[in-house]
Amino acid sequence: MRLPRERKRDLLVALALAVAAFAVFSPVGQNAFIDFDDFEYITENPHVRTGLTAGNVLWAFTSYHSHNWHPLTWISHMVDVELFGLEARGHHLMNAALHGLNAGLLFLFLAAATGAPGRSAFVAALFALHPLHVESVAWAAERKDTLSTLFWLLTMTAYLKWVRKRTMTAYALVTVLYACGLMAKQMLVTLPLVLLILDYWPLGRWVKRGTTADPRKRPGKGRQGAARVTAAGLVTEKIPLFALAAAASVVVYLVQWRTGVLHAAPFPLPWRIANALVSYCAYLGKAFWPADLAVFYPHPLGTLPAWKPLAAAVFLGAVTAAAWSLRHRAPYLLAGWLWYLVTLLPVIGLVQVGVQALADRYTYMPLTGVFIALSWGARDLAGRPAVRKEALAAATAAVLIPLAVVTVKQISYWRDNVTLYRRAAEVVPNNYWAYNNLGAALASRGRLEEAIPLFERSLMIMPYYPGANMNMAAALYRLRRYGEALPYAERALAIQPQNPRAHVIRGAVLLKVGRVKEAREAFLAALKIAPGDRDALEGLEEASRGPT
Repeated sequence: MRLPRERKRDLLVALALAVAAFAVFSPVGQNAFIDFDDFEYITENPHVRTGLTAGNVLWAFTSYHSHNWHPLTWISHMVDVELFGLEARGHHLMNAALHGLNAGLLFLFLAAATGAPGRSAFVAALFALHPLHVESVAWAAERKDTLSTLFWLLTMTAYLKWVRKRTMTAYALVTVLYACGLMAKQMLVTLPLVLLILDYWPLGRWVKRGTTADPRKRPGKGRQGAARVTAAGLVTEKIPLFALAAAASVVVYLVQWRTGVLHAAPFPLPWRIANALVSYCAYLGKAFWPADLAVFYPHPLGTLPAWKPLAAAVFLGAVTAAAWSLRHRAPYLLAGWLWYLVTLLPVIGLVQVGVQALADRYTYMPLTGVFIALSWGARDLAGRPAVRKEALAAATAAVLIPLAVVTVKQISYWRDNVTLYRRAAEVVPNNYWAYNNLGAALASRGRLEEAIPLFERSLMIMPYYPGANMNMAAALYRLRRYGEALPYAERALAIQPQNPRAHVIRGAVLLKVGRVKEAREAFLAALKIAPGDRDALEGLEEASRGPT
């Protein structure tokens, strides 16, 4: 059966985008695993490193680990181990392949939904090549981004088919794909809202209350077969999807609460709101000028001057008002802007997970809305007599080529631990987290004299940062400066009394200064929190040989 000419063209464009994305991101294959979650997710995770077995699959579905419940992500890592072992190259290139597939699928969806292949291709190209997406692809532990986005795009594609076919089988496929996406990463909780946005534009399904919805009506180009429904009807038809989103939200909240990564008390609501407003604008700034990207951006912790969140609120309100006022003439502006605002909500910091202010990886799918608004807006401007198509083509190349170059450079910063953390320390002022991690990376290579000043610098910025206190104590311990190490170990434990590593480090130091009974108690406390901890068991055995 011969495919229609347009379908062949779209498939070729999708293939070209996928290949281009993979080619630009292929240098990730030269990078090593990093100690920021990669070890915990892959190389030191006994359920992942032993590959795809029935027991490991059962663990993926029935347990939470590393502050998350995402069984399909765990299974994808297990598949990688089956294919590539524990060699970093294969794991990274699989992420690059998924990213390329996502770029192709994004184009196919937009082209089918809008009937505008040129504009859809530009959106997909921005998605494929943008440096802000390096973190999601170059970081092996962030497989959940590329994998969940694959299901996100498949869900939207299935939804488009359901809108036009209206069969139970098609809706069942939407539901199954959406559930799979949630089991890869719960960031997809906003997808039902995105489907409502798509109903508005480009599908044109919204009809005003009091107007008789005509399921036989076929709106204009790119909207063939889209039945028009009232707002209440559009929400009602998505109740199963909203139910899945609600269930996933409860699961991830409980898991992250129990594992201690939700930080409500140290981050009062006014601080979180202020940071969220500024972050919305910061992401836009990075989208248009992707310079000084880093793996970690410290939270301002209430130090933002009042004018910043106020100015951010005014700017966001003005853009929203402008998009609303242009909704009849340029509905894509409102749709793209709402896509951006809505999809960032789970990670914008209103519910604080971790201690970062923002993260490049959070933009992986949300920026698509901005790209849509830009692409359709540029095409509308180019439609005016004053703008020639040749100029538009030149402008497109002028945008995409520099993005690709910056992306390749950004990938190089993910080469290894030292390179990654040194870059973050260089480009983000007062990055206590980066100084600490850089010190830990150097210490792991035996370069303790270089590491200690970095821990000191981290603690000058954030004296009660438990990681830097523990690492300083461990480094001084290895240099046999036990008396100097003890205050850092004590401070780390006071900050995190439920951290088994803090108990172990304190116990090891106490043992060396002759306080054997206290050392034994420290190792027992660690084992109470983490039964079977190897370091605590070894320390307890050593303490048992000493005097009481």
